[in-house]
Amino acid sequence: MSKLGSLGARLHRGEISYDFVGKRKIWYGVSILITITAILGLAVRGLNMSIDFQGGAVFTTPNHMSTSVAQAETYAKDASGHQAVVQKLGNGSLRIQIAGVDTDKSDQIKQTLAKDLNLNPEKLAADLVGPSWGQEIANKAWEGLAIFMVLVVIYLAIAFEWRMAVAALVALIHDITITTGIYALVGFEVSPGTIIGLLTILGYSLYDTVVVFDSLKEQTKDITKQTRFTYSEIANRSINGTLVRSINTTVVALLPVAGLLFIGGGFLGAGDLNDISLSLFVGLAAGAYSSIFIATPLVADLKEREPAMKSLTKRVMAKRAQAASEDGVAGGGDVEEAAPAVVGPRNQPVSRGRGRGRQTGKRR
Repeated sequence: MSKLGSLGARLHRGEISYDFVGKRKIWYGVSILITITAILGLAVRGLNMSIDFQGGAVFTTPNHMSTSVAQAETYAKDASGHQAVVQKLGNGSLRIQIAGVDTDKSDQIKQTLAKDLNLNPEKLAADLVGPSWGQEIANKAWEGLAIFMVLVVIYLAIAFEWRMAVAALVALIHDITITTGIYALVGFEVSPGTIIGLLTILGYSLYDTVVVFDSLKEQTKDITKQTRFTYSEIANRSINGTLVRSINTTVVALLPVAGLLFIGGGFLGAGDLNDISLSLFVGLAAGAYSSIFIATPLVADLKEREPAMKSLTKRVMAKRAQAASEDGVAGGGDVEEAAPAVVGPRNQPVSRGRGRGRQTGKRR
């Protein structure tokens, strides 16, 4: 068995563990700090909405253009009077996006831009996107996100309980906020592909959270009938028991997405891949983090407020205090008369031969 597999087995059996739930205030603080940074990024820089949402014109040059991205941005701004977004594609062509222009003005921009780029206007492909279509796409994206959230809460409330539904909802909002905040800080465009990526990572994050919740539900069945563990301790065992599985699935999912983002979008210059790959990459990492460090500790916090769980905690602590007191009494007394605690061969029965030898020695 591999070292990772052996570690996973020991975590599952409870032989070793890390106190995720006990240190939940640290994780809450880290998440709050990241979330505040994301919100500040959204407030200060805002999202770079693609032309699909704003409406405008997209011009694509032929392959292997010698014009630089900076020069093309200057030409487009001079021709249109608007800020332009220029991307160099893998085949050497330029994709020039100018938001907020109508059909009549786009023809004039095309002629001026072709002249500046030393191109035949017929070789400069132009596509127009109406602002009403972009607004419709944005509204549908918000509707889809809202419907998804409502269905998630209903499903988890039925399959598990409302506290788990609330914790999962907080974790999903946490993931969305971080992902959109990073988009604002990095400056990548938000396109329909970005929305698709967001919905994809929300489903993945939910799957990871449900795996832990299912283990927690199974282990807390009839929890009040025992006095060995509190709810938080069992919740922590559930996280540790599924930890290696969560890490494995996250790493396996991140590898191809990293290929899209860093190789496809960065090295090969396929800029369109950045729209969906960044949301997938950040969202997958944030989803794995929230399912381990946010969702389950939050469930433990909510459950520990119940009278039944408070009573259970008191009984567990009382039993442990009683056991510690009994151990202290059993090991107490006069220090000179108390035998040292030993393990191993000294605890085994002494052989008769060695016993007689020792008695003979005493008689002498």
